[in-house]
Amino acid sequence: MSFTDIKQRDLRTPFSVDGVGFDNYVKALSDETFRKAAFNTAYFVIVGVPLTLVVALGAAVLLDRGVKRFQALFKVGYYLPVVTSIVAIAVIWRFVLSPDNGLLNTALGWVGIDGPNWLASKTWAMPSLIAMAVWRNFGSAMIIFLAGLQGIPESVEEAGQIDGAGSWQRFRYLILPLLRPTVLFTSVTTGIGYLQFFEEPFVMTQGGPLDSTISVSMATYDQFGFGNYGLATSMAYILFVVIAVVTFIQFRLLREK
Repeated sequence: MSFTDIKQRDLRTPFSVDGVGFDNYVKALSDETFRKAAFNTAYFVIVGVPLTLVVALGAAVLLDRGVKRFQALFKVGYYLPVVTSIVAIAVIWRFVLSPDNGLLNTALGWVGIDGPNWLASKTWAMPSLIAMAVWRNFGSAMIIFLAGLQGIPESVEEAGQIDGAGSWQRFRYLILPLLRPTVLFTSVTTGIGYLQFFEEPFVMTQGGPLDSTISVSMATYDQFGFGNYGLATSMAYILFVVIAVVTFIQFRLLREK
């Protein structure tokens, strides 16, 4: 389909379409909206993935080392957003980010700060979606990190402590290297999910304001809705190639040595 000029009207006569070579790919890459969507997606991934992993690892360390009582309750609480409907999450976050009576702007007002219209601002709309995505998704990575931490023998850290290593040194030079396979898995799965992000802008901002939150998946969805199936499938394949390349790079950087 991506190498043809197939449109919605051609579905009844699929063999009457013409081949167009790489024209759809050239058109997609030269389309201003698609390039804006690619930039937004890159922004979302570059900021969102590391932030999600850091928050997830921090929560996992806290549960593994600091919280002994009610640990199961904390696990359920942190993981709950993962299995919660995006529609319910969107309603909650719209209330939190409401410019007039939202919880966030109300709290900022207590300290004399006039909060912006988060979801209607070109500056703050994408960071708001990233914050929501991190809150919603870090629970999955946290569970995996926690399993990795609990799989490391206590003797490893005890040996570092005997050698005089401090808490941060033991974590940096002993624990993190042993977590490399776990970091690889969580970074790959989180990265793939964030490269395909669609629900957040579709539900919260509809890609606005002024396409500042439109994603590649959303741009692809729009082209399917417009009936431009050849162009839409070329966009989908471009995203597929990017996901494959990013995943390959992650495997090269994080593989065990």
